[in-house]
Amino acid sequence: MTAMTQEEIVAGARTVAQGLEALRVEHGGLLQGLQSQDSPAARDKASLLSKIIEMIDMGLGEAQVMQTLASHLQMVEAEKQKLRTQVKRLCQENAWLRDELASTQQKLQASEQAVAGLEEEKRHLDFMASMRQYDPDPSTEDENAKDRPKDDPVVDLFPDDDADDRNSKSISPTPPSQFAQQVNAGYEIPARLRTLHNLVIQYASQGRYEVAVPLCKQALEDLEKTSGHDHPDVATMLNILALVYRDQNKYKEAANLLNDALAIREKTLGENHPAVAATLNNLAVLYGKRGKYKEAEPLCKRALEIREKVLGRDHPDVAKQLNNLALLCQNQGKYEEVERYYQRALEIYEAKLGPDDPNVAKTKNNLASCYLKQGKYKDAEVLYKQVLTRAHEREFGAIDGDNKPIWQVAEEREENKHRNKENTPYGEYGGWHKAAKVDSPTVTTTLKNLGALYRRQGKYEAAETLEDCAMRSRREALDLVNKARVAQLLGDEKSSTRRGSRSSLANSEHEQSHEEEWKYAFRAK
Repeated sequence: MTAMTQEEIVAGARTVAQGLEALRVEHGGLLQGLQSQDSPAARDKASLLSKIIEMIDMGLGEAQVMQTLASHLQMVEAEKQKLRTQVKRLCQENAWLRDELASTQQKLQASEQAVAGLEEEKRHLDFMASMRQYDPDPSTEDENAKDRPKDDPVVDLFPDDDADDRNSKSISPTPPSQFAQQVNAGYEIPARLRTLHNLVIQYASQGRYEVAVPLCKQALEDLEKTSGHDHPDVATMLNILALVYRDQNKYKEAANLLNDALAIREKTLGENHPAVAATLNNLAVLYGKRGKYKEAEPLCKRALEIREKVLGRDHPDVAKQLNNLALLCQNQGKYEEVERYYQRALEIYEAKLGPDDPNVAKTKNNLASCYLKQGKYKDAEVLYKQVLTRAHEREFGAIDGDNKPIWQVAEEREENKHRNKENTPYGEYGGWHKAAKVDSPTVTTTLKNLGALYRRQGKYEAAETLEDCAMRSRREALDLVNKARVAQLLGDEKSSTRRGSRSSLANSEHEQSHEEEWKYAFRAK
């Protein structure tokens, strides 16, 4: 006889139990018939039947024990399979952590090389600056016009929401703070998703999409098993994965995920929830990056309506949505609407956040760019000067004869360019070196844009003054960033040395904590 499988044994025991049950019923009927008779032979037969029925009951009990044992073994096998899956997931996490350690070591080496290269570049720039005093100074306008660009670029701020960067040739990972802001807008990340959410943001901001994408997909699978597809947490993970795909320029996949997330949030949270507005905004930005401005505009307008209804018409988030809508309309040439949206956003920022908030300067810069594209040079010039004047007053106090903003310095140089220019060094103008120390990307952008405007007006000396100031400001900001990076690298090296002696002892505990974290991260509420 061949060995029987567990399923065959259980099936046989079930069949035998059914037969024994039928036999017990039959013997019970015979026993009742014999008990009604009073002859010695009937009593002997009744005694024998009673013993047989007891043996049948014993066989039925053994069959039930076998069936119960088989059920228990199946439960043990299922638990064993579950443990295997958890061990597999833990091994994957450990592999990712090893890759992360190797990548961090490579980045440290690359950063050290980059610091050395930047120091060499700084020495070269200092040398070129010292040699600039020997440069020839052309005396005629025609000689200067040879090297001037015919059309100077105008830079729009709010680049994270700008829909006109779809032609970028390289993938630029979204910074962690911006990525988190886009994901969390209007909807708080649940506690059970927070750890995974932070991991995905970290990997995506580093461009490590081969790790971020599987993490999101695994989270989606676990969430759909525990909570179902139509759950707000599933929509949150869909939104996160869509932004990761958007950073990879996989716009079609990102659009499908955002549409799915939008449908879930509308169904579960309501059509006027801030999370719905956030998803609509992300979808509008995605369409804008693909050049689909007409499809993006109604989505952005609906997000604006929701935020106005929920937050009020004067909330800063409403102003942010107005900026996004203005950028979409500007790419369609709807300049009247663009001006109206920017002016309203500017009023909200100034009323709610004050005139010194960075968003005020950014919005003025964008509105001025809109004026430039329509040929309204005077209106644009007024806004650029307001931004520079306010930044100068905030840093160096009230403006007087000795404390001038950089645009006034530039215009004075333009007026004096024909009067013994070589005897009027930069240092005589009080605002020159001060303006170069205003460390603000918005101010630097405004300097470049006002310089481009001066070039269009033929004020080349004033344009060069602003552009040189912007270059100096950028260079000083770069020096500060490099020093901060060096300090951070040195600090990380010291902290890693202190942690080195404890790393081997903590390794096993670290792996166990990750196992527990993955085990309970996606448990249903």
